[in-house]
Amino acid sequence: MRQRSESRLTSRYRECRPIIHSSFLNLSVSIQTIFHSRPHYVFSQSTASKGAPMAIAAVVVLPIGLLFFLSGLMINFLQVFFFVLVRPCSKNMYRKINAYLAELLWLEIIWLFDWWAHIKVDLYIDSETLELMGKEHALVICNHKSDIDWLIGWVLAQRSGCLSSTLALIKKSLRFLPVIGWSMWFTEYIFLERSWSKDEHTLKEGFENLRDFPMPFWLAVFVEGTRFTQAKLLAAQEFAIATKLPVPRNVLIPRTKGFVAAVNHLRSFVPAIYNCTVAIPKDEPLPTILRMFRGKSSTVHVHVKRHLMHELPETNGDIRQWCRDIFLEKDASLELHQSENTFGDMECHGIGRPKKSLFVVIIWSCFLLFGLYEFFEWCSFSWGTISFCAAFLLLVMISMQVMILFSQSEKSNPPESSTLNSEDTMNQKLIP
Repeated sequence: MRQRSESRLTSRYRECRPIIHSSFLNLSVSIQTIFHSRPHYVFSQSTASKGAPMAIAAVVVLPIGLLFFLSGLMINFLQVFFFVLVRPCSKNMYRKINAYLAELLWLEIIWLFDWWAHIKVDLYIDSETLELMGKEHALVICNHKSDIDWLIGWVLAQRSGCLSSTLALIKKSLRFLPVIGWSMWFTEYIFLERSWSKDEHTLKEGFENLRDFPMPFWLAVFVEGTRFTQAKLLAAQEFAIATKLPVPRNVLIPRTKGFVAAVNHLRSFVPAIYNCTVAIPKDEPLPTILRMFRGKSSTVHVHVKRHLMHELPETNGDIRQWCRDIFLEKDASLELHQSENTFGDMECHGIGRPKKSLFVVIIWSCFLLFGLYEFFEWCSFSWGTISFCAAFLLLVMISMQVMILFSQSEKSNPPESSTLNSEDTMNQKLIP
């Protein structure tokens, strides 16, 4: 009987072999198309070989994507379950449960940062502020230097014990990203359309919703509104000259409407603003999502200065000017960092590399490997199963690529028309 069963299985395998081959061939071609469609995002043209993107897909992105999406879908399911059953009864109980679930997901990304890529963060901060981090509500403002600034914030929050209650103002399109975008929605991130007429009410409602938040939270606001690029810097400098504002060299001109609204609504229950400045040492490469997937290390310097919320001005105009002054200081601080590779005499603290994220990834990996083993033991070996697995792997690859593209620094075109002639541009030294 056993021999007959094995013979039948072998026969079915031979029947399915062309389908298996075709499915995985199509999967391979699709992955290759995805990664070669944006070659400048994947590797430098001068150094990359044709097989390098496929090597990343097969060796890094696919297993990490499987781990993240399978565990993330389970987390999303639990978030839906508790949102429906617990939140109507107790909003704060739901928030505490959801914070624990979200942290299990975020720690997988922090594992990439800490243990896969070994990215080092040097924190320049005074001892008093360091002691308070994670123990109070805070509005966090930061320059937008790279496509992992948000992740650097998560790492600092995890070290401070408030990763699960870290929030941000982010663009609305991110809400639709599978797993991570859905989880952000359950965690009460504030999603904006970048249109003040539409976002004004969203901001007011989101800020008021945080009034009874049961845990110390950080609300991150990237006041520049977009990531720093040389093209955007040129546009900002031309605008500054045309409007007789100080010309920036290392930051963009802040867009202050959201910040003013945040201060006005949060000042009654948020005691502090953390002014963060991210800089990359001149002998270190700029960290990116793709470098992180490739396991490429880097070093990041972060300067944090605490401001008391009640010391900020009262009127909208004065709050707007305070924000602009802060970015002038930030610009000067980054100028100093470029020349000295440090933030002056500020004390530097290493933030370590806790093992918690490593343990979470190991436990998730063991749990999912066992689940996959049981699945393949249970399911029948047929063309339908093979096609389903191939389609799922393709879906994971596409989703990972979409996430990577969302995180990439936005491409900017130079201004369509310049208000400056070439002599003015040279005199103002627009590009340092």
